[in-house]
Amino acid sequence: MANSDLSALTGDYTIDTAHSTIGFTVRHAMVTNVKGKFLDFTGSLHLDGSDPYASTASIDVKMDSIDTGSADRDGHLKSADFFKTDEFPTMTFRSTSAEALGDDDYRITGDLTILGTTKPLTIDLEFNGAAKGPFGNERVGFEGKAQILRSEWGLTWNAALETGGVLVSDKIKLIFDISAIRNA
Repeated sequence: MANSDLSALTGDYTIDTAHSTIGFTVRHAMVTNVKGKFLDFTGSLHLDGSDPYASTASIDVKMDSIDTGSADRDGHLKSADFFKTDEFPTMTFRSTSAEALGDDDYRITGDLTILGTTKPLTIDLEFNGAAKGPFGNERVGFEGKAQILRSEWGLTWNAALETGGVLVSDKIKLIFDISAIRNA
């Protein structure tokens, strides 16, 4: 659906967490990528098809829900070395602006808060389309990506490798695969 057809999609949406992913990729030991995701999150979108600049997004992620496929690694990520989930249980994103880039490409900018530190984050999004599901739900889909330096949010734990380099890269790739249902 091209930008000009989006006016029919104007409205408020709730992220369908059963059909959405908020994930990440990080370089580990300088040689491989570790992928993970968060299993517990909520979010809402306001889409303005006539004026994409008026669109907004809000996401809350429960940091205890991190899943990298390794219980030991997940435990370490929840600890004081990384996310301090006892003290900072939630990561949040609140949009501050949105823009149409052409075709089905958009950019949303907002405030990402991790460990009580808030910094700007820009997410490039591709609109994947809209559909009415078998239960009558109107649904939209977006796929997005962004990159951050974890040190900017105070995530600085690391270990030096004997061969040079560090165990965990500072650069984190964020991945968003969002399906949202129009509110009744």
